[in-house]
Amino acid sequence: MDASRLSALSGVAAVARLGSFTRAAQAMSMSTSALSQNVRALEAQLGVRLFNRTTRRVVLTEAGAQFLARVQPALAEIDAAFEALDEARGRPAGTLRINLSRIASELLVMPHLSEFLQRYPQIRLELALDDGFADLVGEGFDAAIRLGESVAPGMVAVALGGPIRIAVVGSPDYFMHRPPPATPDELGAHDCLHYRFASGGVYRWEFARSEEPRRVFDVITQGRFVTNDLRTMVQAAERGVGLLHVIDDYVRAQLDDGRLVPVLQTWCPTFPGFHLYTAGRAQMPAKLRALIDFLREKREGL
Repeated sequence: MDASRLSALSGVAAVARLGSFTRAAQAMSMSTSALSQNVRALEAQLGVRLFNRTTRRVVLTEAGAQFLARVQPALAEIDAAFEALDEARGRPAGTLRINLSRIASELLVMPHLSEFLQRYPQIRLELALDDGFADLVGEGFDAAIRLGESVAPGMVAVALGGPIRIAVVGSPDYFMHRPPPATPDELGAHDCLHYRFASGGVYRWEFARSEEPRRVFDVITQGRFVTNDLRTMVQAAERGVGLLHVIDDYVRAQLDDGRLVPVLQTWCPTFPGFHLYTAGRAQMPAKLRALIDFLREKREGL
């Protein structure tokens, strides 16, 4: 095959995945104009327009989508062949595309990102933050990271650490005006901060009795502040806006220095911790195994 045609095919796949010539060119370490010229030359050879282009969007045409569906498996095999050579040399290598929740990014990956990339210089890590579920195969991800309870059915799940615990917290200023709740039933007299999912639903606070930790139940809480950003919720809690229901590790610094105070501790359940899930395969790529081992090392060291 003509080498320029192979490069153009890779470019078509990158543009389709990223929805942008600029982002695709950056991912391929080439100029946007060069990538655009390669794709246009391929379209001219094929006699078919592969993309509909506007000032805001780049989307595959119907013919482009059908064409890419045919060539995508071959491109994946070529990438796998190169990565296999690196693995044969004992070097985890290649692009690793991970879909993960924002809280997994903040607690699990970002604190150790620099060390991971220094340890494995042949790996190129691409993170896509998404609090929903990912179509791993359809969207070209190698794996996804979620809390254990959110692992998608039919996937191979690998634990990345121990269980996590929930905490209900508020600021000292907040408790100057309202007595701390003694049971979840007393939350009706409190302002509770609410998290809204991308799907539109609002997270319902979960509790369990200390003598029946596996019997988790929901509590409908009241509150006047709703957001889809956990950092904003923590800041609101620090400023006395309301009570927060959150993974305790996420507010560890605030708990340690007294900016936030825990309540309902005997009612706060423990849940399965972070898991990496991936489509079942006979042999896990060395690059993915390297990430799993690294994150386990860091999480278990806490």
